[in-house]
Parts: sequence; C-alpha cells; structure tokens
Amino acid sequence: MKNKTVDSLKKEIIHLLKEMIAIPSYSREEEGTAKLIFNFLQEKKINVNRLHNNLWCYNEFYDQNKPTILLNSHHDTVKPNKAYTRTPFLADEEKGKLYGLGSNDAGGCLVALIATFLYFYNRKDLKYNLCLLASAEEEVSGDKGVECVFKHLLPIDFAIVGEPTLLDLAVAEKGLMVLDCEAQGIAGHAAREEGDNAIYRALDSIHWFRTFQFPKVSQYLGPIKMSVTMIEAGTQHNVVPAICNFVVDVRTTDVYTNTEVLNIIKDSVSVKVKARSTRLNPSTISVEHPIVRSGLALGANIYGSPTMSDQALLPVPSVKVGPGDSARSHSADEFIYIKEIEEGVDFYIKILKNIL
Repeated sequence: MKNKTVDSLKKEIIHLLKEMIAIPSYSREEEGTAKLIFNFLQEKKINVNRLHNNLWCYNEFYDQNKPTILLNSHHDTVKPNKAYTRTPFLADEEKGKLYGLGSNDAGGCLVALIATFLYFYNRKDLKYNLCLLASAEEEVSGDKGVECVFKHLLPIDFAIVGEPTLLDLAVAEKGLMVLDCEAQGIAGHAAREEGDNAIYRALDSIHWFRTFQFPKVSQYLGPIKMSVTMIEAGTQHNVVPAICNFVVDVRTTDVYTNTEVLNIIKDSVSVKVKARSTRLNPSTISVEHPIVRSGLALGANIYGSPTMSDQALLPVPSVKVGPGDSARSHSADEFIYIKEIEEGVDFYIKILKNIL
C-alpha cells in the first residue's frame, strides 16, 4: 500500500463509514459490515484475518521483538431507538453532522483508527507493532467478540479502545456483575401465624445492598454501585411465599476484582447469591503509562468511565478514547460531526507519534 496523505485518508474513511451505516449490523448480525471492512483492507493489499465477524491485521513490517499496540473498536450496533425520526441506515450528512445508526457508537472511532493504522502501516522505523482489530458483539459483550479473538492475536502489550469520549482519556472503566439472589422461607396461610415469609427475609439483604459501602473507593470511578432492579415472589394473595427472587446490578471499580466483590457480598447477606458472570471486569491504566502521558501532552483530560466497552474483556492495560460523544450513543437520530472524525484521526496519529 502506498503512503497516503492524512487528508486523503480522512476522505476514504468517511466514505467507508457511510457505507457501514447503510448496512444493518446489530450485535451477532454483523456479517455485512465485516465483509465490507474486510474487502476495504484487502483492496489495500493488507493481509486480513477473520474469526466470526471479527477482523484483525498487523503493520507490514511486524517485528516479533517489538511490543505491540492493539487498536480496537467495534462495528456492531444496538437496534434503533424507537424515537428515531430519520432512517437509521441512511448516512445523511447535514450541517456538518453525519447521521445514522452506529455513526457515533462507534463507527466514527473505528474508521478513525483504520485511518491511523493505514497511516503507519508501512513505516519501517516504528518502536511498536500495530494490530488493528474491528470487533463484533461489543454491545452485548458476546462470546464471539473481542474475548474470543484475543487468544488468536500475537502478543499484545496494551490497547487503545475506540469509543466516543470527546477525545478525553478514560483511564478507568467500571465492570459489571448481575446477581441472581434467592431468599428462602416456609409457605403458610396468610390468615394464620404460619410460615416464614421469604419476602421479609429478602428485605434484610436488599437493605444491605442499598446501604453497604465497600471500604476501598476508586480515585476515578468512585464507590461500587449496587442496585436491586427486579424482584419476584408469591403465587396468590393468601399464601405466605416460600421463595423470593431478586436481581442486583453491581457496577464494580478498579480497586476490586469482580471475584473479590462477589465474595464480600456472599459473606455479608443471608440469601443465596449467584453471579451470572464475573468476566466483565473493571479496568485501569496508570497515568504514568506512555500512551496516557502522550495524550495528556496533547491536552486531553483523564476521567473514569461508568459505561462499559471491550475494555472489560481485554486482559491488557488499555485506554478508552475516541471522537464523538458518549451522550449520543444509543440515542434517536444518532450522529457524529464530520469534524470530530477528522480531529479523531489527527489525535490518534499524534498520540501514537509521541511514542512510536
């Protein structure tokens, strides 16, 4: 692939994003955009690997003696918000805005990272290798997304995860556990002093979930957040329930692992607790890390992100940063400014130039 100017790369990838928007790519249904991105890279004589709907490739002069930076973003989307007034799959450009499902989350980030990868692709003097990964199933944290493909990658040292952050650096990100809890009692007739009401037993533990404060608090993410979000008990009005089930949403932080949090919970409540999964871990990266220092030198702010991304499934240090605004993600009439994408390309190139 011949060297191209940054301006020509910007034009190419904005056109690519418009083509991506026109193809429905709901999580687990990303075949169309996977094929589009695959062909786009192959046409540039780049050797592209594919597993399910994940695509990855390396810089031309990959050197196994050098560390490797992962450039990752996703090409799946949620389903359109019911409040849409525009056609979700029409890449409509108006007053500097590019409308369309997935434009902001995270199409703009992905194509900006593709442009950045192409910019450095055939440089011989890089201090790091680059691996570009366009991942699938991010919106559902699916098992055929980044977690599945990571084991097939050559060794990765750290990652840049492209998500809309207004080009600020998320140096920490919350994890997630969903807990299924069961309080057990004894059934009885409601008219008599019979039974042991499972709802009352559940209330004691629900109060604990509502009020407990974990001792350690994250510098960037604050305290762990636990919310009881669903509850179910009883079969009819005159029967004391023997079982009360409830669900707890737990947003973990970088000062505990999910397993540590789960063990504290199990030791503290009187109900049965089962985590649906502990795989969506919180993440953090040192502010002294070269990629963070590079971003700070460019004037970026650092913060802790309450929203999850593929960072939760990456077993290496990572920073989340990209063009667009997280507040627009999953919204009706989603859009990203063309200028944001262009500035994203410039930012990604500069943040890497400082360390490459």
